[in-house]
Amino acid sequence: MKSKKKITPWIYFTPALILISVIIVFPILYTGYISLTNMNVFHWFDYKIIGFDNYQRALLKIDSGFIKAVFTTFIWTALNMVIQVVVAYLIAVGLNTPGLKLSRLYKTLLMFPWAMPAYVSILLWRVGIYNTEFGLLNKIFVSLGLGKMNFLSENVPAFIACMVLNLWMALPFMIMMIDGALQSVDRCYYESATLDGAGFLVKNIYITIPSIKQIIAPAVIMTTFTTFKQFDIIYLLTLQKGSLTGSTLQTIITYAHQNAFVSNNYGLSSAVSIIIFLIIIVCSLGTNRGVKEEV
Repeated sequence: MKSKKKITPWIYFTPALILISVIIVFPILYTGYISLTNMNVFHWFDYKIIGFDNYQRALLKIDSGFIKAVFTTFIWTALNMVIQVVVAYLIAVGLNTPGLKLSRLYKTLLMFPWAMPAYVSILLWRVGIYNTEFGLLNKIFVSLGLGKMNFLSENVPAFIACMVLNLWMALPFMIMMIDGALQSVDRCYYESATLDGAGFLVKNIYITIPSIKQIIAPAVIMTTFTTFKQFDIIYLLTLQKGSLTGSTLQTIITYAHQNAFVSNNYGLSSAVSIIIFLIIIVCSLGTNRGVKEEV
């Protein structure tokens, strides 16, 4: 009887385990296998095991572009998250100002960039905002007597342009999360602080931020990993095949994509994918440990 009780949960769990293995575990293992081979456009069927050569090429070969892509990715993630959290916090605090009229309307309007399909938003910005001839920004520059600027032709302007678009698309979610967290803060704290003579800055540092930190932490962690893996914005704005802008901006995700679907070097692309996977796992363990320690 006891053995039956032990086996029964596994019987119910087996279909889910099989599904997870097929959808998640097998692709990871197969990618790891391909990363150890020389599979590319010249070796579709006659590829062979070459060990860790692809990993050595990615990590140790200076001109491979991988190290530069990793550096760009960390800079991209850090800048986006710092600006995103700070700006979203300030906007959310402003939307929760006592006596603010039409605050619900403002919150609804702020959700449109997040609700709009990413592909549509990116192409609209590429054609409607950043286009050299017809873009809104260049029309403003021309009206001010300034010359036209190709925002996506060089790495630094392209990086800034991509970051602005990412912030426009991602800020509504962070604003919504912080706004919800602010609703949970007891107003009695602010009243007591006001009686003690505390100003806006003191209230935010000693009341608001400590009170909402644990609530918004999961949203910040999730958005950080999403930003780290960002592909569509950088690819569609600068690297889309047939619509190259001239910039060579690469993150580790676009670098893996280029090696897989442009250079057709599946071995190297798989090695890069495994490295990305390991980086994310290590960062996940670190963030989970940090959250547990704070709790």
